[in-house]
Amino acid sequence: MASDSTPASALQRLIRDRIEADLPALETLYRDLHAHPELSGQEQRTASIVAESFRAAGLDVTEHFGGHGVVGVLRNGEGPTVLLRGDMDALPLPEETGLPYASQVVATSRQGERVPVMHACGHDVHTTVLQGAAQQLARLRDRWQGTLVCVAQPAEEILEGALGMLEAGLYERFGRPDTAIALHVTNLQPAGTVALSEGFGMANADYADVRVRGIGGHGSAPHQTRDPIVLASRIVLALQTVVSREVDPQEPAVISVGSIRGGNTGNVIPNEVNLQVTLRSFSEAVRGQLWAALERTVRGEAVAAGFPDYLMPEVTRLNGVRSVYNEPALTQTVARQFRAWLGAEHVQPWQPVLAGEDFTAYAGPDRSIPICLFWLGAMQPERFEQATREGRLLPGLHHTQFAPDPAPTLRTGIFALTAAALALLPAG
Repeated sequence: MASDSTPASALQRLIRDRIEADLPALETLYRDLHAHPELSGQEQRTASIVAESFRAAGLDVTEHFGGHGVVGVLRNGEGPTVLLRGDMDALPLPEETGLPYASQVVATSRQGERVPVMHACGHDVHTTVLQGAAQQLARLRDRWQGTLVCVAQPAEEILEGALGMLEAGLYERFGRPDTAIALHVTNLQPAGTVALSEGFGMANADYADVRVRGIGGHGSAPHQTRDPIVLASRIVLALQTVVSREVDPQEPAVISVGSIRGGNTGNVIPNEVNLQVTLRSFSEAVRGQLWAALERTVRGEAVAAGFPDYLMPEVTRLNGVRSVYNEPALTQTVARQFRAWLGAEHVQPWQPVLAGEDFTAYAGPDRSIPICLFWLGAMQPERFEQATREGRLLPGLHHTQFAPDPAPTLRTGIFALTAAALALLPAG
């Protein structure tokens, strides 16, 4: 938040005071959501809480939209339509934060496995901030005109939720937005700060399964087999040269193999090995280059190893998302508002990251709808400063010890998201 010495308008003071009054209840809500995380596609409890909150604020609410999605709409006269998105789902991870409100939840995954569940990506913060901003904006109807669309989105972690809501007719039913705003917590900034980048903010995130087929047999007679483990190993190593030797060094790109599965015992060569691969990039040209290199490398290594055509490995493309492109004019408007409302010292530049986010879908297939995703600092400031001095990072997203500092993170997030919406909705 802006310091006491920063000039603040009456409206800013009013909003800050209201957020402070609401904060105890919102922090209680956050802790409840954190303690009761739900996997992608299973967000029934969270969605019910959001719907109740939106109704209490005076929004028109539609539930079960595109899965467990919730849409709250506030029409307030003529003017632009602004969409605010918060995602709700959690991850299949065991929580190791030691917090008194740490998750103890175990759920059944899509694969039918019993897995621990944790809000290790901050979606509990996002959901709470969205509700807090909706409350503030509903109380400020006399200060703006237009239509506010608040989207509580399911299934972001599996990159299906945004597309699911759009395919269910989000824009057809509630109106095509003129702009869309989202936020994401980060361990790379202290609580009380926000960060933005113009242009690319997050990456194309693509996934593939590679099925490496062979002919199994006894480990003592490898000459009588076609060993898929050795071929899979060659593929993994060969892929490491794609980015370093084929992609322009000025173009960010990553190919990572995150899973290798094959075989059950040391003296048996299996018939099959499966690899799970992710490809990351910003530009569409590099995106295509990575896919082509993956498919060429997989086949080329099999040919070099003498595998016949009927045993050629199979590459299966899985779900992926385009890069998040923060439209420059919109991002500049949001950044100016943040500097004016939070103080320039609390607004930082952001380096694009190669993580993926399905918020990009709200821009439309032709990116004709301006979108902006900003980052919300979530780390306890003293701990963050100490870690910075010592040259280390605090546990971050998708880590079993990721633990935002609730009060200052929520306070700043609600203030910033409310400010961003007001910058885009004309004064009443």
